Amino acid sequence: MQSIITNRKKQYCAMGYILSLWFISLSCMVLPVIAQKGKFERIGPQLTATMIQGSMFVTDSAGNDWLYTVVRGEPAHLLGYDLESKALRINLPLPHADGAWDMVSTDNGLLYIPGANGALFKHQIGSQRVEDLGEVLPGQTYVWNLAAGKDNEVFGATYPGCRVFRYHPDMGFSDVGGGELVSGENYVRSLVYHRGSDKLYAGVGSRAHLLELDPRTSKTRSLLPPDYQDKEFVYSLQLIPDIAGGDRLLVLLTSGRETLLYNLRTHTVEQEIKGMDLKAVATDINKHVYYTSYGELRSFDPTQPIEKAQQLLKKVGSANAFWIKDEVLYMLNADGELWSYNMLNKKATKDKLSIPRQPIPIQSIHSGPDGKIWTGGYLAGGHAAYDPNTGITTEYRGLEQTEGMATMGNHIFFGIYPKGRIYRFDTENPWHPESGNPVALGSAEGQSRPFAIAEAKDHQKMFFGMIPEYGKLGGALLEFDATRDTLFSHGIPIADQAISSLVYLQGKLWIGTTISGGLGVKPNTKEGIIFCWDIDRAEVVYEFFPVSGAPAVTGLIEGPDGHLWGVAGGKLFIFDQQKKQLIDTHYLYEPAPMGTHIWRSAFMVVHPSGDVYGTVNNQLFKVDAQTKDITYLHEGAGLLVMDRHGHLYFRKHTDLWRYTP
Repeated sequence: MQSIITNRKKQYCAMGYILSLWFISLSCMVLPVIAQKGKFERIGPQLTATMIQGSMFVTDSAGNDWLYTVVRGEPAHLLGYDLESKALRINLPLPHADGAWDMVSTDNGLLYIPGANGALFKHQIGSQRVEDLGEVLPGQTYVWNLAAGKDNEVFGATYPGCRVFRYHPDMGFSDVGGGELVSGENYVRSLVYHRGSDKLYAGVGSRAHLLELDPRTSKTRSLLPPDYQDKEFVYSLQLIPDIAGGDRLLVLLTSGRETLLYNLRTHTVEQEIKGMDLKAVATDINKHVYYTSYGELRSFDPTQPIEKAQQLLKKVGSANAFWIKDEVLYMLNADGELWSYNMLNKKATKDKLSIPRQPIPIQSIHSGPDGKIWTGGYLAGGHAAYDPNTGITTEYRGLEQTEGMATMGNHIFFGIYPKGRIYRFDTENPWHPESGNPVALGSAEGQSRPFAIAEAKDHQKMFFGMIPEYGKLGGALLEFDATRDTLFSHGIPIADQAISSLVYLQGKLWIGTTISGGLGVKPNTKEGIIFCWDIDRAEVVYEFFPVSGAPAVTGLIEGPDGHLWGVAGGKLFIFDQQKKQLIDTHYLYEPAPMGTHIWRSAFMVVHPSGDVYGTVNNQLFKVDAQTKDITYLHEGAGLLVMDRHGHLYFRKHTDLWRYTP
């Protein structure tokens, strides 16, 4: 039902009333029809990975040595290996969690695993059972580091509330920080427990803080010197106890890759160390610290300059976990390789663990110039291409998480997280990243996620709309000029807003924005806008607010009528870009209050029938091109592309689905 408003009287419809505006057609808030039409096909998982995260060496009550790790997936799996035989003995799903960054053990033989869903899991070492202990604190969706305290207690660091919790088997969960540790921050990213003082040390982001926390009183003290407070995160912490001159903390800071050696007695930074991996370290009886750096195994005496560090092994990767037992240093690296280094004779062996591949979520979808449906994987990265003609999916490894894809000729452009890197793949030649296919084109400093990508065909250019790095506002507009083979940045077109959607329409680039920035920073604007970018003049020439109060504008396309279509604030809008006039809005769904961010939401395509199909709010919907009636077709759908034959493809968790209207 629609009402054409031509005066300032109140007009009523079945769902209520709307205030009229001059010469603008508005839709009343009639709920879309829910229907099942056409043919739905579950194609299945496209991407798999053996990405391991939290890892630990432990001994069970019978004296058996184990190596535990978590492999990402939906769900993630807890894997346990017999350290002597290297055989996989335990393979347990972690319900509703797709990963786990850390794990710790307590004196009573329990292993605790933090869920990437805000839960905590408990496992008796060597058993075939894992217990979901539930949500650690209300509203916390991710648990990062854990730290074992005294009397079988466990502490944990959370997002997005910047909290520290305590868990005890007899008392359950409690908030030992008394709320957010730092006002306005989202992450407690790292955590260690100091037994000598009964204090916790917590690393915060996305504006770096290092705090000492008394878990019994909730009192905190800030420790990070002013010279380092411009960093993004205290990303990782490792404690080195019982060292001459005072216990030390290793403090990894980002941005950059700088580790501080911090003296807890004198509260001074003694050294700055470049290139140290700080997921794990080990300390021997002589208080020498073992770590990895630039693919090498090294050791150093923390009371001596880091320049005196010894190189022990080359090409060992980055450590996930260390353990020293019987003069053997064990190290599991991020690639699932178990190194055993004899500290007496300096000889080493390497065993490749058998890690079951797990399906991973689809992060991006693209209909490629080769007729295949390309997908990119979440967090673990990688790509896959599904051939509709053969039904075969081929996986391609070597690139990290792809946020967006677009085509120019026979090339696919990939927008990669982290660091907002741009790659170009020639589909007519073999995939071989080591030889430059895909080839890296560059990135822009301070930018992180290229979700929005659009080709300006008449200009032989590709544009990339960026989301900035953690803790920053303002997304840049990047341009790749194919004639000059050059990528460059136009800077941030709209202050404090990032780019959530792009479409090239009748010689102009139309851009939708979001008030969100990188994770860990709050917006300081109120609503997203659309602006027109003049490609030849390289400047903003027009801007407007399509839906009042909407935090983001997403899903921009050229509609079947040649006008600009998009979604904002739960409404589909249609805009006449020639007359610069809003033609129509149509209710899609009631948006929930914005959480931590909104970077993308709606995706739409124009079908050969003239109708428009889209996904938004986990729904696949259809818009009748003539009547603008909206029909919901399928729940749980996200992302959307169309192949050459008019078949629609969308994701549902780890699965690719096809819909034939």
